[in-house]
Amino acid sequence: MDATSFPHVIPPEMPQYGQANHIFQLMQSLPSQLVVRLVQERLAEEDCVRRGWVLDGLPESREQVLMMQTLGLAPRHVIVLNAPDMVLIERNLGKRIDPQTGEIYHTTFDWPPEPETQNRLVIPEGISELETARKLLEYHRNVIRILPSYPGILKAISADQPCVDIFYQALTYVQTHHRSNAPFTPRVLLCGPLGSGKSLQAALLAQKYGLVNVCCGQLLKEAVADKSKHGEVIRPFFEKHMAVPDSIIMKILTQRLDRQDSVQRGWVLHGFPRDLDQAQMLDSLGYSPNRVFFLNVPLDSVMERLTLRRTDPVTGERYHLMHKPPPTLEIQERLLQNPRDSEERVKLKMDLFYRNAAELEQFYGQAVTVNGDQDPYTVFEYIESGIINPLPKKVP
Repeated sequence: MDATSFPHVIPPEMPQYGQANHIFQLMQSLPSQLVVRLVQERLAEEDCVRRGWVLDGLPESREQVLMMQTLGLAPRHVIVLNAPDMVLIERNLGKRIDPQTGEIYHTTFDWPPEPETQNRLVIPEGISELETARKLLEYHRNVIRILPSYPGILKAISADQPCVDIFYQALTYVQTHHRSNAPFTPRVLLCGPLGSGKSLQAALLAQKYGLVNVCCGQLLKEAVADKSKHGEVIRPFFEKHMAVPDSIIMKILTQRLDRQDSVQRGWVLHGFPRDLDQAQMLDSLGYSPNRVFFLNVPLDSVMERLTLRRTDPVTGERYHLMHKPPPTLEIQERLLQNPRDSEERVKLKMDLFYRNAAELEQFYGQAVTVNGDQDPYTVFEYIESGIINPLPKKVP
């Protein structure tokens, strides 16, 4: 079994064959605890810490696995090379060693071209069919107790194929990042009324921590724009200004959350769920957030933020009559308000949010409530601290 991790060890130069055989026999006779300690000392050296390491031939038993784990020797990737016993026995029988250089050759796969090298090759000890079969039996007895110790990071590769194919499969695997359900892989849910600043906070989190910014409304718009299968189903609801059914939303959303970048880097979700049924559906399908924040903004502040928004139909520039007024009277006179920002529409959506907010807060019992009616970067600091460290339920 080859245990790999990036970090990887660059092996020392191959010793003379006699010396190598002596070292191998010596290592076999050493107690497991001493062998693991020696490996620990080597992996603690500067080059291993800086460059990484590849560990081959250890652990050979469940006992060594436990010792390594106790000492914190944990690989990020574990690769098991498998091949039929008859193939391995045949390969072993063809091995030859150059006693001067320690180089290993094979009568079928890697025979040296130089006659001088050919003439001095010797058959190594312990490779007879009977001895190889005995070693394989011992390996099979041990490996079934070793592999369960590395759940989630284990990759089995067939060794009964060309070496270059094995190498590229192994290389591809060690370059991947594993999915983690730990809280330090953030899966953040931002809840709050319209105009509470969810989109801005999601963008700030995505920018700083590399999270995937998942806006449910934007996903639906992209599906329609791309004329995808789901987009064609969604289009009639958009055209009639009707709510898209939860079942369709979940199909679009789960596809995005299942993509590799979301799984590896984590995500920040906003715009969904909006009610208890949606939250329960999300949870039942295995997409539970591990950090939930409710942005609390008073109705008056939301009304001020939204109903005073305007757009210049000539330039497309967006203004706010209080916080970003137009520079000239001419521009001000031609500004338009989006119908969705009308006072009646905003109040209707706010009423809908407040009707569902209590049940959502109860469902997400560990959620953190943040005062969203303050400078957005102050809000971000509170959210950021809640991702890094657990916070009390209420935050000023």
